[in-house]
Amino acid sequence: MIKRAVFSAAMLAAATGLACAQEVKVGVVLPYTGIGAEFGQQVQRGMEQYLKLNADKVAPYKITLIKRDSKNPGGADAKVAVQELLTQDKVDALAGFLYSPDAIASAPIVNAGKKLAVIMNAGTAHITNMAPQYVRTAFSMWHSGYAMGEAAAKQLGAKTAVVGYTDFPPGKDSLAAFKNGFEKFGGKVIDEIPMGGAGAVPDMTPFFQRAKEKKPDVFFVFVPAGDHASAVVKTYNALGMKDAGIKLIGPGDITQDNKLQAMGDAAIGLITMHHYHAFLDNPENKRLVESWKKDYGADSTPDFMAVGGYDGMAAIVAAIQATKGKMDTDAALAALKGWKFNSPRGPISIDPETRDIVMNEYLSELIKKDGKLEQKVIGKIDAVKDQCKVQQIGPCATKK
Repeated sequence: MIKRAVFSAAMLAAATGLACAQEVKVGVVLPYTGIGAEFGQQVQRGMEQYLKLNADKVAPYKITLIKRDSKNPGGADAKVAVQELLTQDKVDALAGFLYSPDAIASAPIVNAGKKLAVIMNAGTAHITNMAPQYVRTAFSMWHSGYAMGEAAAKQLGAKTAVVGYTDFPPGKDSLAAFKNGFEKFGGKVIDEIPMGGAGAVPDMTPFFQRAKEKKPDVFFVFVPAGDHASAVVKTYNALGMKDAGIKLIGPGDITQDNKLQAMGDAAIGLITMHHYHAFLDNPENKRLVESWKKDYGADSTPDFMAVGGYDGMAAIVAAIQATKGKMDTDAALAALKGWKFNSPRGPISIDPETRDIVMNEYLSELIKKDGKLEQKVIGKIDAVKDQCKVQQIGPCATKK
């Protein structure tokens, strides 16, 4: 099934005197059904919000989003979707890629198709090395993981840590990133605990009990956003780990904005490191949150996945303008290498060497204010690069 959505700049015909604007087709690969459908909706809405709020930047072009359902996290359906978008729909660019296996499986097709492909969520660090057409506007697990390791040692004063992680590529990356940063700044990871897969939510109790028995200063946890994150908070609270003096920390995946209120008071005091949450105090974010709530309901809110879509759409529009709508791939990539943008997450840019995003990382504590949970920024690291690439670790190393 293919869905099409067309967005045009406001008053396009009046502004240009043309009956029809030049069309640019963007193939969007996201889960519109299945377990990731809610996440896919966040990315999709982020793209739509950029187009709505920045119609003047889109003109004089008409952007057609051709949506394909990647269905599940396995990668096979995404690979087929990418092939169909390139060969049947003749898209000018690709976007989306919620899960890392989707982007990994699609990489050979992206490489063969030679079209710009913007990664709006998939966080495994080495993906951008798999196809030179990939540009990342989301994050890699190394952005938040390494920064959290640094902050845990320097700002939180932790000496020991246990890491619990979902056993799939982003989880392994998150483990490596946190351990690298934490131990570089004087900490010691004393145990590493794989905690099941990314599909069904496992019983977290045995993993957390094992961590509790190690008596670390901090327990760093990476799990997928959503139900996994809720299970983390409930288990941490049920086992009395806070009273035992063990601080729960992790990347912002475990404090997803649109799941925050459902986590309850047990989550108060949770400390995370991430590039975005809806409480960031800057004009661009306030503009996005206001528009989002107006369009989708007062209780809805954008999260980090939405901002990956928002900024990804901004990058695609920048490439369209730079190539005068032709979307020549080499020219589009050249335009995005070093590209800078004032995002709702703060200032961002694309590293010209790696095609990865460079952005601020915010250390935040979960507090309760006026009866609701919110995230309070307690620290910040500016212009963070993907340290896996910087340090040339494993598959992140540039092939000579």
